[in-house]
Formats: sequence, C-alpha cells, structure tokens
Amino acid sequence: MAFPVKKVSVPINSEVFKTLSGSYYSDSYYFCSSKPGRVALQIWIDHASKIPSWVNFLMASRNKIVSVFGLNNIGHLGDLDANKLLCEYQVGDRVGIFTLLFLSDNEIILGDSDKHLDVNVSVYTEVGKPHEVSMSTVVHVHNFLGKLYMFFVKPMHKLIVPSSIKRAEGSDA
Repeated sequence: MAFPVKKVSVPINSEVFKTLSGSYYSDSYYFCSSKPGRVALQIWIDHASKIPSWVNFLMASRNKIVSVFGLNNIGHLGDLDANKLLCEYQVGDRVGIFTLLFLSDNEIILGDSDKHLDVNVSVYTEVGKPHEVSMSTVVHVHNFLGKLYMFFVKPMHKLIVPSSIKRAEGSDA
C-alpha cells in the first residue's frame, strides 16, 4: 500500500544533505514505493521515463525561453538512453538532463551546473527500508539571473515533483 507524497526535510543521513549549507532553495518529498526492492538509480529511471506530458511541454517552453538568454536547451527529464543497462552507469555519466554525481544502491545524486546556478537532485532510500523513498532538490544560485530563474521554476517544481511521483508509482501516492 502506498502512502501519500509528503513534503519533508532533506534526510540527514543522505549525501545530498551535505550540500544544504548556503543553499538558495531545497525541498524533499517522501513516499512509500509501490514497487519495493529497487535501487535508487532504478527508481529515478522509472520516474523519469514516466514524466507527464504537461511537464515535457513546460520543459520545451523553458528551453525556448532561456535560449534568448544564451542558456542551453537541456532537453526533457525523460531523455534517457533506453539501451543502457543499470549496471553500466558510472559517476560522470549523463542520466537524461543530469550528470550522475554520486551513486550507491541507497542514493544517487544527479546534478547540473552553469554560471547561474547549481542543482542537485537526490533519490534516497534509508538502509534496510528500500520502499521508503525521498526525492530531494538542492539549489545554489550564483547571481541575479539564477534567482530570477528560480522565481519562475520554484512554484512549478512544487507541482511537478509530487505529480510525477504519483504518476510513476501508479497509485494515489
């Protein structure tokens, strides 16, 4: 049985917790997985592959808007290499729009950085409780454009993450 998606603090035992100091924005969403026994990377890949179409529309809109300011088109969250096996991923590899920064069975940290901001996304499961999952985001901004970007992204992020979790878990999570 899946429990509701709950907004929680970034888990103190997670690696991403170590990046919180001085962050401009952070959040974390907790849920009990409807598909227990997956490692953190598999959870991310399963979720990214089921991103709602309205999120992809927002990402496409984002890419068009920020190109005016010279920022890169980062693609869609679900732009994954369908032929790559889970065991082939290593730190430094691209996983959709992010780079894999940390990899263990219980946690992955994905990130993206540019001159305006640094973003870290974590999928974390407590050791011995692989059905209990936290997805956390930590953002450090470097300048005014990073803050302006987050002004628009923050409210959408708060809608996208819980909605995406519910869709990927296939429940009323």
